[in-house]
Amino acid sequence: MPRIRLFLTVLIILLVAGVLSNFASTFPDGLERVAEDLGFMGAAKNHTAIFQDYSIPGITYSNLAGGLAGILGCVMVYILIYGFAKIIKCKTSL
Repeated sequence: MPRIRLFLTVLIILLVAGVLSNFASTFPDGLERVAEDLGFMGAAKNHTAIFQDYSIPGITYSNLAGGLAGILGCVMVYILIYGFAKIIKCKTSL
């Protein structure tokens, strides 16, 4: 039963990140809106981002680029959380 639950959880995450994220609003998010209102939006242009504008560079089909960015972002967050959990578990078992 836990494997089915894990499979369904991963499937839902991939569906939301890979498919439904393409239907997200095109209006700026809260941070971008504040940056525009306070005039520091240009300050972020000199920095690099892995998935700039929630897309993967080099992929011309925007829905595919956005969906893959969502899926890869979820995978990266999972790896970070899993790594932190392992570190915390090792330190508490000592």
